[in-house]
Amino acid sequence: MKFIWRYINAHQSLIYKALLILCSSLLILYLFPKGGQFKYEFQKGKTWQYPTYYAPFDFSILKTEAQRTADQQEVVSSLKPYYRVDLSIRERVINNFDQQFDTYFNTLSNKNRKKTLYTFGRSLIDSIYRVGVVAPNFGLSKDSSLLLIRSNTEREITAGELFNPKDLYSLVQQKGQNNRLFTRYTVPLYEFLFELIVPNISFDEKFTEEAKTIALSDIPLYRDIVKEGQLIIGQGVVVEDQQFQVLESLRQEVVSKAQDGNSTYWIVFGYVILILLTFTLLLIFIKKYRNPIYENNRKLTFIFFNILTIVALTTVVVNFNVSYIYAVPICILPLIIKAFFDPRLGLFTHVLTILLIGFIVPNSFEFIFLQIVAGIITIQSITQLYRRASLFISVAQIVLVYLIAYIAFTIVQEGTVLEVEMTNLGLFVLNGLITLFVQPLIYIYEKIFRLVSDVSLLELSDTNSAVLKELSDKAPGTFHHSLQVANLAEAAANEIGANSLLVRVGALYHDIGKLKNSIYFSENQKGNVSPHDDLTPKQSAAIIIDHINEGIAMAKKYNIPDRIIDFIRTHHGTSMVYFFYKKEMEQHPDRVDQEDFRYNGPKPFSKE
Repeated sequence: MKFIWRYINAHQSLIYKALLILCSSLLILYLFPKGGQFKYEFQKGKTWQYPTYYAPFDFSILKTEAQRTADQQEVVSSLKPYYRVDLSIRERVINNFDQQFDTYFNTLSNKNRKKTLYTFGRSLIDSIYRVGVVAPNFGLSKDSSLLLIRSNTEREITAGELFNPKDLYSLVQQKGQNNRLFTRYTVPLYEFLFELIVPNISFDEKFTEEAKTIALSDIPLYRDIVKEGQLIIGQGVVVEDQQFQVLESLRQEVVSKAQDGNSTYWIVFGYVILILLTFTLLLIFIKKYRNPIYENNRKLTFIFFNILTIVALTTVVVNFNVSYIYAVPICILPLIIKAFFDPRLGLFTHVLTILLIGFIVPNSFEFIFLQIVAGIITIQSITQLYRRASLFISVAQIVLVYLIAYIAFTIVQEGTVLEVEMTNLGLFVLNGLITLFVQPLIYIYEKIFRLVSDVSLLELSDTNSAVLKELSDKAPGTFHHSLQVANLAEAAANEIGANSLLVRVGALYHDIGKLKNSIYFSENQKGNVSPHDDLTPKQSAAIIIDHINEGIAMAKKYNIPDRIIDFIRTHHGTSMVYFFYKKEMEQHPDRVDQEDFRYNGPKPFSKE
């Protein structure tokens, strides 16, 4: 047990990296689709580069989007609306008729005539409500068919069978034309019934929608069957609409079959290998070319966290609505990595992340091409993220590249620019607007992961900061030297395309270790007397070399970021304090150890 504990303590950094890769891989694996992958990549309008392909098994051909839309429109147009009868309204109208009849026709004194008129009015109500009454503004024409629900039964009728109150006067006049009594009371009876008649037919929207949903779900998804061994496409043949739909149907069938049985476990196993390989390649790259980042677990965690965030965001969008995939701001990833580290790492991380996302999105080749090209533009276009104009220009360039590449793909696939989806063009613009959120996101990351970006560098470049103020007061010569170095180095950085702001800040702080024993450095000495006259060359060299360690300690005291401490640590590399080395050679030529006069390094590891 003690041996295991000692091993863990001795290799805790390596164990952390292994756990980081493992946990990241498991999270990515959870987000990945569990189906298989079709082994051939194909695009509409491009040549089939593989051998002549025959159907490996029987499968059905999916309908195209246009065919499905046409079927849906046909089903919707053939659906009949549902209307419902409220039987209680008829009874309420009859009760009101009975209660108000005597009052309304009180001028009619003859009881027999009154009874005859009452009977006639009741027969009119029965005739009106025989099928049902609709509102005067009923929208269907008389020839239109509808389904009428009465109690628990339904039957198909035409709208003309329903009574419209606009026809009430004609009905009263028609029914009473052979009786002088009825003719005399046509208008009063019409007015009386018009006040009583209430529509009892209403549109049943819920039932109609349910019927529509059922009808749409019953539309077959397939239009034909391909038999095993049947020719699908020959080598060198252009993939046109017909072949594309057959191949797409086969691809979905292969993915569906792969989800059944034990093959799922093999698919997961294959994904595990690919994901582990991707993360391992990233770690190898960082170890070989960015070893300080490799040794810093916090920075590694930051990089992996951003990869997982982009993959998770893409997965959420694909699961919600794959049509919005082009709105995902994937170029935020290289922007962030470049802001905190360097462009090369940003591009490498971006490319590996896009390769992982390629397993999730449809049309993976098109998606990967668009995103890699946009990532390259992202890395090349923006050099000073702290300048708002630079960010807006960079985002505009990203959106422009998206639009150009997408339109070009559409022309290749469809043979015309008229088939370009305007919705997707709008999504690319939305993508660019969301990418502008990188500024506040960088600020949040600075606080959470204790990293430094160009915005922080701009703050550090203020010569009124505490440590630089102290340097100008206690070691004015060193402060003036640092300003000169900053101006020269910034100009050089601009010439070679390095981060000039980072170089300037690094130059301002590189010699802060000279605050201790400042008088031992020539730029701070006055007159011809030097304190080194009282020291041996080895002692003098030790004081000079120690300004590196003193600078690192002071930088940590003032919470100066690691990226600036790297300048303090490496600005002399492994060179020698040559003046005192030669002086020691003159005094003791037989017992000089070069290591006593050599800086501890390391050598600089970036062009900055």
